[in-house]
Amino acid sequence: MKRLVLAGLFGLLLCASPAFAQEEEKPKWPGVDETVVEKYAKDLGREARDPYINTDQGDLLLFLFALAGGIGGFIMGYCWHKVFVAGKKDAERRD
Repeated sequence: MKRLVLAGLFGLLLCASPAFAQEEEKPKWPGVDETVVEKYAKDLGREARDPYINTDQGDLLLFLFALAGGIGGFIMGYCWHKVFVAGKKDAERRD
């Protein structure tokens, strides 16, 4: 459980790094959405549309990030005893 929590925290730190916060340029290697999905959608007569929840406008992305942080903090606080305290005494007795 500890490793899972630490891996989750590490992944969250990687996602929050400045490399992901930079302005997006036209990619050298376009993704599957652009090369495959949009191509077949155009072939079938459907055009791309705006997403239902557009996170590029305003502070919605910041709000969602803060909300996810709050939910993650609540879960970590709720499981604090199980992750860092429970079972430690048993491990110390075995040593």
